[in-house]
Amino acid sequence: MFFAGCQRIKPDIKTGISMEDGHMELNHNKEKLDNYRKRAAELVGKMTLEEKVAQTLYQAPAVERLNIKAYNWWNEALHGVARAGTATVFPQAIGLAATFDEDLLEQVGDAVSTEARAKFNMQQEGKDTDIYKGLTFWAPNVNIFRDPRWGRGHETFGEDPYLTSRLGVRYIEGLQGHDENYLKAAACAKHFAVHSGPEVVRHEFDAKVTEQDLRETYLPAFEACVKEGKVEAVMGAYNRTNGVPCCGNKRLLNDILRKEWGFLGHVTSDCWAIRDFHEGHHVTSTAIESVAMAMNNGCDLNCGTLFGFLVQAVRQGLVKEERLDEAVTNLFTARMKLGVFDKKEENPYDKIPYLAADSKEMRTFNEAVAKRTIVLLKNKEHILPLDKNKIKTIGVIGPNADSRRALVGNYEGTASRYITVLEGIEDYVGDDVRVLYSEGCHLYKDRTSNLAQENDRMSEVLGVCKESDVVIAVLGLDAGIEGEEGDAGNEYGSGDKPDLNLPGLQEEILEAAVSCGKPVVLVLLSGSALAVSWADEHVDAIIQGWYPGARGGAAIADILFGEANPEGKLPVTFYRTTEELPEFENYSMKGRTYRYMKQEALYPFGYGLSYTEYTYQNIRFLEQRPKTSDGVTIGVSVKNTGKMDGIETVQVYVKAEHSDMPYGQLKKIVKLPLHAGEEKEIHIRLEPEAFMLYDEKGKKILPSGNFRIFVGGMQPDMRSERLAGKTVKSLILE
Repeated sequence: MFFAGCQRIKPDIKTGISMEDGHMELNHNKEKLDNYRKRAAELVGKMTLEEKVAQTLYQAPAVERLNIKAYNWWNEALHGVARAGTATVFPQAIGLAATFDEDLLEQVGDAVSTEARAKFNMQQEGKDTDIYKGLTFWAPNVNIFRDPRWGRGHETFGEDPYLTSRLGVRYIEGLQGHDENYLKAAACAKHFAVHSGPEVVRHEFDAKVTEQDLRETYLPAFEACVKEGKVEAVMGAYNRTNGVPCCGNKRLLNDILRKEWGFLGHVTSDCWAIRDFHEGHHVTSTAIESVAMAMNNGCDLNCGTLFGFLVQAVRQGLVKEERLDEAVTNLFTARMKLGVFDKKEENPYDKIPYLAADSKEMRTFNEAVAKRTIVLLKNKEHILPLDKNKIKTIGVIGPNADSRRALVGNYEGTASRYITVLEGIEDYVGDDVRVLYSEGCHLYKDRTSNLAQENDRMSEVLGVCKESDVVIAVLGLDAGIEGEEGDAGNEYGSGDKPDLNLPGLQEEILEAAVSCGKPVVLVLLSGSALAVSWADEHVDAIIQGWYPGARGGAAIADILFGEANPEGKLPVTFYRTTEELPEFENYSMKGRTYRYMKQEALYPFGYGLSYTEYTYQNIRFLEQRPKTSDGVTIGVSVKNTGKMDGIETVQVYVKAEHSDMPYGQLKKIVKLPLHAGEEKEIHIRLEPEAFMLYDEKGKKILPSGNFRIFVGGMQPDMRSERLAGKTVKSLILE
């Protein structure tokens, strides 16, 4: 899509063979992979013990006598090339998840890897091998966002294993490309496994999980990334899982990852996680014991410095040199796949020019992506879209209205230009409409100026609202409130949220805006669910904008004024209160996410409104005698009955009627563009896998009895149906 010098190939998912010209892409070509591994092993065989050990550190030094350049394995590309200078900053991962569009995720991954190669090629010419300037990217994060308090949840694709699997696989395919001979970039699925907070105790925490939850919730996305996505790397988590540190966990790294799933890439630790073995988890006594545990149980690369002790571990007989050789061979095989040891003319990706980064095409694409992430949660009496021809004055209030930080989330790059929501609105209306602005309040403090009295912008808020025809309140969070341990620079401390409320005085200024009697539209910028029950009852419209990327303000303006039709769906559940959540440290899925919760959500998973309406008709099985063991095909007609073009997100949920297993689960997604008045017949295939569940022992079973299959634009729950004003159609499979 973004690089004319290398044909964009759409492979057959099962075989990796192009349907266009019959070539086999690298990750499916055993002969070529074996050749790279042979070359890597020969190179490793020429190294001394000390040289091999040095290559297991993320800052791998040069070995000049063997013509090996220095290489830094630590690079980030969660939603664009991060921390390496100017690059496109796409919407945060949780926003990308809201598109429910796996094709789009591959396109985004393709765009990111194009910029990665463009920058890498430039940096190599300058002999710059610093951190964040390589091609091995520690993304995507396919952990399950099981609890909305987790600060890193916005790095993920949400709470559902199926959605996370599909988006993770396709983002990986976009990053790694489909070339016959080389990887475009190397992706890494993280954090393996059972990792989603709390941040404050992650270096000592033991995530205890049942076999059923492990297999049904925490492992499926990783399995898909390995088996289908052919991901090059897997990163271990900080925590223990059932008593054993993840970065030295034989069952996870060897028994499941390599033996059961057939993983052939390399395993890296999370940063300084191996030190936790003796300092936090206390399962070892010394650094040497810790590195031996990690290396012996499948960890190949150390983000940190502790693997330097491997020299002593080998000499003391704690680690066999053959295992060290295997690890280093895994690492050099990855570099061979990237083509860094071959001549430039042999690798098509070496031809990507620096001008491909931050191009006009990239900026246009980024804005288009951002529009598709936005979720319309409420639209009373169709107040949206706004008609600027009927408005003289717009009031824009809130701490996120003109915030760049609220655009980008974490693990972000540096954009050449940012467009905040305020700027997007101003750019859209131009001189035709007066825009009044007030910060309203600090994001989480009780005053905007340290010398001022509490709530020092309230009079300005009231003044703006009274003079405006409509008020846009831009509230929420940023990555300084919810993020990784150590990232949060406020009283929230660890990075996790203490509750689901709007922080500081935000709700107070929202109430003040509503009290003025003008229409109020709430735009939430956050990476997680917020308990906005008061807003749900009192404001006219609510938009969830996530962290929409560098050009997110322009995208939100286009949604507000009807230049684009919202199509986003919630990849997470919005709860009503913090109190209804299970204990944060409890990793049981009971009571968590849409699949297991019993209470009514504020806004359910899979929910999102549109400016148009879609109807579903003639839903039926296409087989005369459909059976779960054979899989089934469903036919359905979907029609856009409104006056605006749109893209419907067709969602298919499956529920085993006579089972004690989870509620209906998402099993298929179809993105369906429809012009106003247009109707399309689609066929949806559900393979036998869609009907299988895991028992208490973690074994896959096909439950007996009837299945109910739901097909619609949302989850089949009562709250979704009330909010949308329609029901989800279903079929019974006996």
